[in-house]
Amino acid sequence: MKSAHVGLWLHVLSTTAVLVSAFDPFTTTVLVGVGAALSRSIYNYLHENCDHKWIAFNATGLEASLQTKLFGQHIASHIILKAVSGFMSNDNPKKPLVLSLHGWTGTGKNYVSSLIAESIYKEGMDSKFVHVFTSELHFPHASQMDTYKTQLQQWIKGNVSSCAQSMFIFDEMDKMHPGLIDSIKPYLDYYDKVDGVSYRKAIFIFLSNAGGESIIQTALDFWNAGRDRDEMELKDLETSLSLSVFNNKRSGLWHTSLIDKNLVDFFVPFLPLEYRHVLQCAKAAMEARGLKPDPAVADKVARDLVYFPKSERVFSVKGCKTIESKLDFYT
Repeated sequence: MKSAHVGLWLHVLSTTAVLVSAFDPFTTTVLVGVGAALSRSIYNYLHENCDHKWIAFNATGLEASLQTKLFGQHIASHIILKAVSGFMSNDNPKKPLVLSLHGWTGTGKNYVSSLIAESIYKEGMDSKFVHVFTSELHFPHASQMDTYKTQLQQWIKGNVSSCAQSMFIFDEMDKMHPGLIDSIKPYLDYYDKVDGVSYRKAIFIFLSNAGGESIIQTALDFWNAGRDRDEMELKDLETSLSLSVFNNKRSGLWHTSLIDKNLVDFFVPFLPLEYRHVLQCAKAAMEARGLKPDPAVADKVARDLVYFPKSERVFSVKGCKTIESKLDFYT
C-alpha cells in the first residue's frame, strides 16, 4: 500500500513538473508551490514526524499487551495502565509523567518500557522520539559528572524542543552516579516552561534494581504467611520501596530531590517471578519465534533456572532474563 501511494505521488510530481513549463510565471509559481507541498507530503509520509500520524496513544493496545505479555506483575500492570492512560488523555498536564520502575533483573522493567513506547509511537522503541540512556554506557566516569550534567540537560532540552511528546528512559539507575539525575529536576517540576521550553508532555521512565530487596522481602512475607501474591497491593510496597531507593547509596536516586520534592509520580514495584511465570515466558518466547509452544520444552527451560529460597525454590533468581538462551539449547 505504501509503495502504491508513493508511486502515485511521484507520478503527480512528474506531471506537475511538465505542466510548469507550459504556464505563465504566476501560474508557474502556484504549480511549483503545489509541487513543493506534495514533496513535503511524501517526506512526511516516509519519515517520522512529531504529529498524530506518528504519535497516537492506543490505550486498548497497551491494556491488551500488559494482560497477555507481562507475566506475574498485577501491581505494575495496573499502575502503568492507569498512569499512562491518564497522562496521555490529558491535553494540559501540569508536569511530565515520571515513573520509577523497580525490581530484580528479568522481571519485566525494560519490557514494559517497550510496551509503553509501542502504545504511543508508531515506530515503538525505534522512534526517534524515544531516547534511552544506560548509566554505564553514557555516564561511566565519576570524574566527568559536570560534563554529563550539561550534556544531559542540552540533550533533553533539544529533543523536547523538537517534539514535546518525547520519551526518555534511564536504564541502570542503580549504577548511575548519585546527583546526576538531579541536574534535570527543573524539567520534571511543575513549571509552565523552563528557558522557553515546556516539558509537560514528556515522559521520563527510570529503571532500577534498587529497592528489589524490599520488594522480595514483602513477597516472601506473603508466601510464608500462605497468602497469594495477587493479594499484594501497592500500599504494601510503596512506602518501603521509596525509602529503600532514597537511602540506597549505590542508587542514582540516592537522596535525590526528585523523591524529596515528590516529582516521581509512581514507584512501580516488579515482583519476583515464580516457576509458573517463567513457564509463561518460555511459551511466549516460542510463539515469538513462530514455534508452537511445547509444554515439555517450556518445563525444561523453567526447571533449569535457579530459584530461591534454595530449599523451597519459590522465586527465579534471574526472572525470565535467560529464557532466550535456554530455548536455544532445548529447541
